[in-house]
Amino acid sequence: MYSLSDFDFNLPPERIAQFPLPDRSASRLLHVDGKTLHDRQFTDIVDQLQAGDLLVMNNTRVLKARFFGVKDSGGKVEALVERVLDTRTVLAQLRASKSPGPGVKIRLADAFDVTVGERAGEFFTLHFDADVFELIEQYGRLPLPPYIEHAPGEVDETRYQTVFNKVPGAVAAPTAGLHFDEALLDKLRAKGVKFAYVTLHVGAGTFQPVRTENLAEHKMHTEWYTMPQETVDAVREAQAAGRDVVAVGTTSLRALESASQSGKIEAGSGDTNLFITPGYKFKTVTRLITNFHLPKSTLLMLVSAFAGFTEIRHAYQHAIVNEYRFFSYGDAMLLTTRNIDA
Repeated sequence: MYSLSDFDFNLPPERIAQFPLPDRSASRLLHVDGKTLHDRQFTDIVDQLQAGDLLVMNNTRVLKARFFGVKDSGGKVEALVERVLDTRTVLAQLRASKSPGPGVKIRLADAFDVTVGERAGEFFTLHFDADVFELIEQYGRLPLPPYIEHAPGEVDETRYQTVFNKVPGAVAAPTAGLHFDEALLDKLRAKGVKFAYVTLHVGAGTFQPVRTENLAEHKMHTEWYTMPQETVDAVREAQAAGRDVVAVGTTSLRALESASQSGKIEAGSGDTNLFITPGYKFKTVTRLITNFHLPKSTLLMLVSAFAGFTEIRHAYQHAIVNEYRFFSYGDAMLLTTRNIDA
């Protein structure tokens, strides 16, 4: 049994990528092949996949989910939209000197008012007077991760979205997808690699460290996903042909595995709080493209479950020594599972 401290590591601050590279596909790729490591370029992914392999990508779009505002009493508030419930209602994190109660009005971005509703655990319900998505897009700020130190600019508004984003709802990017540009996607199509899409709206909880040494005591954050029937069909076709099902990012993996808990993948939508730790038997995903993850994070536990605890620890040490770039704007890894549920 592993505990929280097993997933800690020392990362020099200069290894955290603060800006994206000029070209999306210019990142490096650390290919973890069991205990063997290969230093590659991300464009080498074309050579690592075969005709008939299925790439499953998360087509969520990041919302401009951060707002600064004031309560009707004059107190300052910072709001981070966590989830859109409907066209007039959201769940949000609020930071203020005193938590606002139900009925309090908050002026956001000095542009429009919202009304505080009931609490939902750590979140506040906020009621809008107009379309949520329009107001967020017009007045919100891109919610860059807490370890990125600059304010979001024009470059971020393009590069903190994948080129295949479609469905608005995330408050963080599915970062493994950031490495793909249209030219690389065209090369993969020409080789015969297949594509399918899921939607998982990444929540702010993805950046939260686990705080309980006993992993069984951790309460996993919940995220909404949908698994289209056409993606289910594509997965089953790849499996029948003996090809790999390759998740682009841990969000795609969590959606695929959440939809496979019955033992076979099924279409549908819903919330998932699937917490994957070493010992988990993967049911659908055989390979994973992913960035490097935070110490003590649930995502580091997930990749350790997928490729092996010792293998991931060795790979991360190699990446630090060889000056790979970490986290959202950083480099990528290619992993193959050693723990498939046959």
